[in-house]
Amino acid sequence: MDYHISKKVTLGFDQAVAKVTEELKKEGFGVLTEIDVQSTMKKKMGIDFRPYRILGACNPKFAHNALSMEDKVGVLLPCNVVVQEHEDGSVEVSAMDPLSMMEALGNPALSGLARQVQASMKRVIGSL
Repeated sequence: MDYHISKKVTLGFDQAVAKVTEELKKEGFGVLTEIDVQSTMKKKMGIDFRPYRILGACNPKFAHNALSMEDKVGVLLPCNVVVQEHEDGSVEVSAMDPLSMMEALGNPALSGLARQVQASMKRVIGSL
């Protein structure tokens, strides 16, 4: 099973970041964190890296339910969504597949919730 849900898009990098953020909102997710990997690599290591952004997306309802079922599941939160520009100029958006991550915990209730989150992420990625 893949650990991600991915799609190459016909948008520019900044447009893809804006569009995925908008689509996440439609599914009840907010972006809690935004890591600009390109900028961080340049500042911390002097390395030129391609545009690569990690968005830490959270749906409070899903997060509350998950934390109520498994107190340490926070190590897998928030749901990370990556927007990256490849060397050929193409842009790809990828989201963590929550079902592949949560099934490893062996909690059937948590797996059921992960299926709901997975469906949301598939709708987000599919809408791009």
